[in-house]
Amino acid sequence: MSDVITARDDEGDQRARRERATDGLREHASAFAFDGDRSGQGHGSGLPQRRHLVQGDDDPRDHMLAEEVLSEDVSWEGRIFNVDRLQVRLPDGRTALRDVVRHPGAVAVVALTDDGRICLVRQYRTALGRVTVEIPAGKLDPGEDPLDCARRELTEETGMVAQHMAFLTTIATSAGFADETIHIYMATGLSFVGSDPDTDEFINVDLVDLTELVDAVLDGRIEDAKTVLGALVCDAIAHRLNVDDAAPNGGDSQ
Repeated sequence: MSDVITARDDEGDQRARRERATDGLREHASAFAFDGDRSGQGHGSGLPQRRHLVQGDDDPRDHMLAEEVLSEDVSWEGRIFNVDRLQVRLPDGRTALRDVVRHPGAVAVVALTDDGRICLVRQYRTALGRVTVEIPAGKLDPGEDPLDCARRELTEETGMVAQHMAFLTTIATSAGFADETIHIYMATGLSFVGSDPDTDEFINVDLVDLTELVDAVLDGRIEDAKTVLGALVCDAIAHRLNVDDAAPNGGDSQ
């Protein structure tokens, strides 16, 4: 009988601990988002305006959207990135918590062969639990120039060196919770010298026709964000060059 009572007591203690943990989780979540309780919300979004594109922080109204950082602490420190917890003051004076991934940044390379094929790497991604098809990319070392990093990563992952490297764009990968930016370059004039991947990288390399890659992107078969963007930017550049070549006087219509 005593064993039964002890078991019931243990079960009751476990239930109480779960309830306390659940209550704590609810309180914690409410500090990050106000979607659960909008009773204190007294504002709306700005009215839609027809206008020319204005970059962030260049609109006189943007200062009314800014959040003031009151404190920042490292919640978790990892090999590649840290997670910091920030307390911020919202534009209406309330405070909220933000978890932010602090990342050193990265590069990605759209490597185009002379016969119009893109270098793609096949790599197992543990976070997704499957092999993905991506353009070569890698993390910036501290103080490293992104162009130097792009050349290094292209050779390490694909074995290719490029005669020409051109900057395409920079993207913020997940602006809602991370400060990571990826600088994307185009590489041309490729020659093969041999790859040298990191010790924990196992990679196969494909050379795929650009048109086929773009079709796969538009069909939703490519999910990696930097690869989607790199393919579309490369395709857009090719179309613009074709339009310029077809215009009178080599594109000078004035």
